[in-house]
Amino acid sequence: MRLLIIGSLNGQIGEASKIALSRGAKVAHVGDIDAALHALRNGQGADLAMIDVGLDIRRLVGSLAGERINLPVVACGVGSDSRAAVAAIKAGAKEYLPLPPQAELIAAVLEAVTEESRTLIHRDPAMAELIRLTDQVAASGASILITGESGTGKEVLARYLHEKSARAEQPFVSINCAAIPDNLLESELFGHEKGAFTGAVARRIGKFEEANGGTLLLDEISEMDIRLQAKLLRAIQEREIDRVGGTRPVKVDIRIVATSNRDLAAEVARGTFREDLLFRLNVLNLRVPPLRQRPADIEVLAEHFARKYASANGLPARPISAEALAELKRAPWKGNVRELENTMHRAVLLASGAEIGADAIRLPDGRRPSEAEASAPTASRSPVGRTVADVERELILETLNHCFGNRTHAANILGISIRTLRNKLKLYSEQGAAVPAPGEGERAAV
Repeated sequence: MRLLIIGSLNGQIGEASKIALSRGAKVAHVGDIDAALHALRNGQGADLAMIDVGLDIRRLVGSLAGERINLPVVACGVGSDSRAAVAAIKAGAKEYLPLPPQAELIAAVLEAVTEESRTLIHRDPAMAELIRLTDQVAASGASILITGESGTGKEVLARYLHEKSARAEQPFVSINCAAIPDNLLESELFGHEKGAFTGAVARRIGKFEEANGGTLLLDEISEMDIRLQAKLLRAIQEREIDRVGGTRPVKVDIRIVATSNRDLAAEVARGTFREDLLFRLNVLNLRVPPLRQRPADIEVLAEHFARKYASANGLPARPISAEALAELKRAPWKGNVRELENTMHRAVLLASGAEIGADAIRLPDGRRPSEAEASAPTASRSPVGRTVADVERELILETLNHCFGNRTHAANILGISIRTLRNKLKLYSEQGAAVPAPGEGERAAV
């Protein structure tokens, strides 16, 4: 956990730093926003920023967004000035912490940032075997390819691999290759010099240099444009990169971990993925099994999410009844752990009484798993007599509804790129079809 503290915080900075350090965070301190941006551009990565509420939070948040630096911001201020807190949240801060700092509050913020990426919960023998293999290969410097369906926990396993490696004290840097447009991904990976392209307001260190000494996770590597794959291959082979607009190569020492929810060998056959790059990435393969193939994990994960969302919503923690657990085990979990998490969040909110009962277990369409199972037709609607385009549109829209409008999740389930999905949805909308609105967290990007 890397924490960047910005500003003087009226003399409370020392105490806040001590608390964060005692909780295992690596803390850096800068005096103002310009210094913070300079540090971030030059490879001083951070997982969380705490900023003095007296500084221009809106400017910091806007600069981070404009330069595509993904960094949650928490505002801090002396006392409990409600107006300052509201203004900070409106300016883009995720949270407001009053000072003098309370150890419990700072610990809660740090835990909220790190919990999901570091918690590897399991009970099933299939996952136990995967973790045994991960422990065995973690100490090597070999590139690792982690495969599995969307929502199975590939990034969580990648972080676990890093923490078990000899590079555990060095940075772990992740980049989602599916979330960044092709024309910007090169500079995100390799960095750029000031003026290299429109919007390059300052020199910026890329993910390769930020991860120097540690691990770089290339999430959803199959979405990378094949032309950029050639530059990535060279960087991995030569252990050096060229910044966009740069004049000389830069040496890097990193371990590469990549994830994919697709069959990359099939992508090679289609001509969308380089075979030589696959060989470089796939020195060792770790396959995360889908949730339906690790049934013993359903109960332990459900209990974890029930506790998490009870705490997050200020509700009492309730045990899961035997009937509710039976409902959970009936579901097919096409969205895997991610879908189970959403289901348990709903269950915590819907539950009444001393337990989470079966009535609180609802699928995205509102039905219980047993109801969906009972009403499922013996054979799906026949596609005979319908056009391929009509069947495809129905499949895409039904999948999108299942994902509550989340384009990224739907594209992963369908096995198509997010770009292809968006193009098809634009066409369907122009044809008059009812297209679900983007899911939470995607609205700004769509």
